[in-house]
Amino acid sequence: MTAVVPRSPHPADFPAPPSPRDVARWAEADRTERPIRLARLRARLAADGLDAYFGLRSEHMRYLTGFVLEDGEDRVAGNSGRFLVCGDEVVVLADSRYRLQALEQAPEARIAATTHNLAALWPSLISGVGARRVAVEAAAISRELWEELRRAAPDVELVPVSGWVEADRAVKTPSEIERIRAACGVADRSLASTLRRIKPGVTERELAMALEWEMRTGGADALAFGVACLAGPDAALPHGSPSDREVQFGQVVLFDFGAMVAGYRSDMTRTLFVGDPNPRDLAIYELVAEAQEAALQLLIESVQGERPVPSGREVDAAARQVIENAGHGERFGHGTGHGIGLATHELPSLSRLAPETPLPSPTVFSVEPGVYVDGEMGVRIEDLVLLDVEAHAIERLTMFPREALVVGV
Repeated sequence: MTAVVPRSPHPADFPAPPSPRDVARWAEADRTERPIRLARLRARLAADGLDAYFGLRSEHMRYLTGFVLEDGEDRVAGNSGRFLVCGDEVVVLADSRYRLQALEQAPEARIAATTHNLAALWPSLISGVGARRVAVEAAAISRELWEELRRAAPDVELVPVSGWVEADRAVKTPSEIERIRAACGVADRSLASTLRRIKPGVTERELAMALEWEMRTGGADALAFGVACLAGPDAALPHGSPSDREVQFGQVVLFDFGAMVAGYRSDMTRTLFVGDPNPRDLAIYELVAEAQEAALQLLIESVQGERPVPSGREVDAAARQVIENAGHGERFGHGTGHGIGLATHELPSLSRLAPETPLPSPTVFSVEPGVYVDGEMGVRIEDLVLLDVEAHAIERLTMFPREALVVGV
C-alpha cells in the first residue's frame, strides 16, 4: 500500500536555484562541446556521401550553433535560425531582427542575411558552401518549402534525413544532466511553495498561475510548457488545460508542469488529494505508483547487471502490465515516458511503438504511467529518471515525494 506523506514538503527540502557561476560554467561547457557535436554530424554526412546538413528545428540550432530562439519566438522568426553545416563551415541565417544576437551567440558560425523568401537565396547559399547533395530535416520541413527549394536549385539534390541530431541529443553529457537536475529542483521547490494555496474554492487557473509564478521567481528562465492544473473530473484529461473549475473536498488535483534552466527542461506530474482520499481514488493512486515502480525496477536490474538494458518498449510493457492486470488497461492510453532535454519531448521513447533496441546511455527520460476515469478523476505520477549504464546508476531526478499527499486541510 502507498504510504501517506507524514508532512507536506517544504521548499527548503530541495536544492537552491543555480547560481550565476553555474550558468556561466554551463555556457562554457556548451562552447567546448559544440565542435564535438558538429564532428559527429560531419562524420555522418561523409559516410552518406552528403555535402551539407540543412537544419530547421530550434533545439538543433541551439545544440549545434549556440543561437537561441525562445519558445514561441521560433514561430515568428521566419527563416532566422535555420542553418547549414558543411565540411568546414557553419552558416546561420538571420534577418535584421536577429543579426546582432546571432553574431553574439554563434561566434564560430558565418551569419548570412535572410528574408522571408528563402527560395530566392537558396541557390547562392548552397553554391557558397559548394554543396550538391544536402541532407534536410524531413520531419521539420513543409512540403511547400521543400518544393520551393528544389525548384530554386534543380541541380542540388535534397535528401530527407530523420533522427540524426535527435539520436545524438538523447545521450546526455554531465553538463546537460546538471541542468535537467537543476530544472527539476526548481519545479520541486515551486510545487512545495504552492501547496498552501490548495484549498476548496480556489480555481484550477489560480493554482496554475501561482505555480507558474513560483517557478519564474524561483530560478526558472522560462516554463518548459504551460502548467496543467486539473481538479476532480478534469484530471481525467491527460493533457487538459486549467479552467475556472473550483477545487472541492474529496477530489484529486493533478499538476503537470516543468521548469527551464539554461535551455534544459524538467517535467513532473503529481496527483494530490484534497482532504482524505476515498478508497477508490487511493486504490487507483496505489496502482499507478506500483506501475511506475515496476518500470523503475526493470531499469534497476539492468544497471545492476541482472538483465540486459531494456528497450523503451520493454519499460512501457512493464508499467502497462501492472495496470492491465488490475483491469484498467483501457484507461492508460498514452506512453510510459519520453526523453527530455532541450525539448520537452525528445528521444528516447518509452511506449508501445518505441524501438526494440536498448535505451541509450547516459540519458534522461520520464516515467509517467496514469489511469483516467472519464468524468470522475485521473491519476498520473511522473518523475524524470537518469539512466547511466556505465556508472551502474539509475537516479530519480524528481525529488518531490511520490507518496500520497493530502492537502487543503
